[in-house]
Amino acid sequence: MRLLHTSDWHLGRTLHGVDLLDHQAAYLDHLVDVVRAEAVDAVVVAGDVYDRAIPPVEAVTLLSEVLARLSEHATVVVTSGNHDSATRLGFGAALMRERVRLRTHVARLAEPVVLPADDGDVLVYGLPYLDPDAARTALGEDGPDGVRVPLARSHQAVTTAAMARVRADLAGRDGGAARPRVVVAAHAFVVGGQASESERDIRVGGVDHVTADVFAGADYVALGHLHGPQSVPGPEGTVLRYSGSPLAYSFSELRQRKSSVLVDLGGPEPVTELVPAPVPRRLAEVTGTLDDLLGAAGEPHTDAWVRVTVTDPARPADLFRRVRERFPHALVVHHRPDGAERTTARAAVVTSAADPVEVAADFVAHVTGAAPTEAEVHVLRRAYEQVLAGERSA
Repeated sequence: MRLLHTSDWHLGRTLHGVDLLDHQAAYLDHLVDVVRAEAVDAVVVAGDVYDRAIPPVEAVTLLSEVLARLSEHATVVVTSGNHDSATRLGFGAALMRERVRLRTHVARLAEPVVLPADDGDVLVYGLPYLDPDAARTALGEDGPDGVRVPLARSHQAVTTAAMARVRADLAGRDGGAARPRVVVAAHAFVVGGQASESERDIRVGGVDHVTADVFAGADYVALGHLHGPQSVPGPEGTVLRYSGSPLAYSFSELRQRKSSVLVDLGGPEPVTELVPAPVPRRLAEVTGTLDDLLGAAGEPHTDAWVRVTVTDPARPADLFRRVRERFPHALVVHHRPDGAERTTARAAVVTSAADPVEVAADFVAHVTGAAPTEAEVHVLRRAYEQVLAGERSA
């Protein structure tokens, strides 16, 4: 049995205002070619298919087309991520062709997609992104009075409960002569993973991660959320891996080698191989005086998406025009004189992965001259999480 693990397509996303849909379409063409050439039995997409809850029409059309193409060659299992609207992504799941399986509902996370094989079936459990506020009641247990008791408000609690349901389903199955292999697709920040700047913050109550031991009992855990391809240390007998995003979505990812993961389940443990993704246009950073960058130093990067830092003591005249003539795909242009104190150092690290509450607290401290009190931080966090709840229900 051979799987192809991918995630974090973020269809509809832009890079500093540049539309990436054509590049995303090229990656999906590549994915179809890999499935056909490598005789892949199933494709597992571990969340963040879209970049936002209400995706542009072009992104929806692209997804519809690629699911139809992939399902001509393999079973496709798709889960929802924190960027997706689970309801919108899962719409029409019951009407999909047999080889397209959308797993976006918490209530169905313990219903595996069964992939028959001569040496024992493969069971793929698709866990949608488990937002603690939305899932803690659904995954809770009934109390003595019959009222559902919510779980603790954390990613660890809801993911632990989800995997308990998966293990309960496994325990209730007739294993037969051959033990089934277990694959879990999950969209989460697992301890040990290395984040980039472009993953959206998922903190709830100040905590954003789960421990790897939660997934004990699975043979392979196909992870989504982190954009860098990487393996994560896990319990004995369990392989955990992030496939990463197919494209770089921030300059923090420029040294990542984007890929998908081929997973062979025929041996005693899963064997993985990274399949490099096509690079439509590489990212680069260039730093130097404007004369240097307009000369030989800039030559290797004229066709790249670049972040340009000009270090002249005084701001050169007509800076943006001259830079853009040299680097037609320049996305960011800074003037930062050599040796000048970086007064914006704090702002430079504010990314989509930063905790918005910490950013707001830093602003309060900057404006008032004193750090916010514990009560004020509580108010900031409650306000932020109410906004998130409103976005989920939009």
